[in-house]
Amino acid sequence: MLSVQNHPDRNVIRVQLGQNLVLKGMTAEQSAELESHLVIVDSQKGDTLLHQGAHEMEQYFILEGILKRVVTNQEAKEMILRFADERDMETSYAAWRLGTPTPYSTVCVTKGRVAKLPLTDWVAFLERHYEIKQSFEYYVMRLMSEIMAHTITLHLLDAPGRVKRFLRKHPELFDRIPKKELASYMNLSAETLSRLKQRGKI
Repeated sequence: MLSVQNHPDRNVIRVQLGQNLVLKGMTAEQSAELESHLVIVDSQKGDTLLHQGAHEMEQYFILEGILKRVVTNQEAKEMILRFADERDMETSYAAWRLGTPTPYSTVCVTKGRVAKLPLTDWVAFLERHYEIKQSFEYYVMRLMSEIMAHTITLHLLDAPGRVKRFLRKHPELFDRIPKKELASYMNLSAETLSRLKQRGKI
């Protein structure tokens, strides 16, 4: 792990950070302040960045690749709550505010790169920059609403309907996510997803 300042790709990383949906619009001073807390992590497919049940949490800004938010039950059965790609972020902010352990894991779907910092440092930064805090908290609430809508969708829509909804919401991700992962997210088998595609139902 390297700081932004010491990273050989720092110029590209700074551009990527400036394009992040939470960080875009920051002043040069704010960007420099945040940058001093960030470290860059290169990850491989399958790497877990944050484990479910952790108390020490981190804030992630995705520079390259795709992450997933996953809940695992006691029988080790997984449910994927969301995918996130470049310019997006992952957080356990709600759990941190509630004083509870993180209720899900953050796992790499593909090879990728993230900028991260301890959630305590990110919260302290937000407290110093009210407009960024407002924007960030709004986005966290929107994510929670989208996850709830997805969970309801699994019960209300049939298989073609679930796939069509994903294509409508995230067309840019459909061909980037392994079909086994995508099928799991929609509570389908990989075979069903493949069959729907072959029949032109999606």
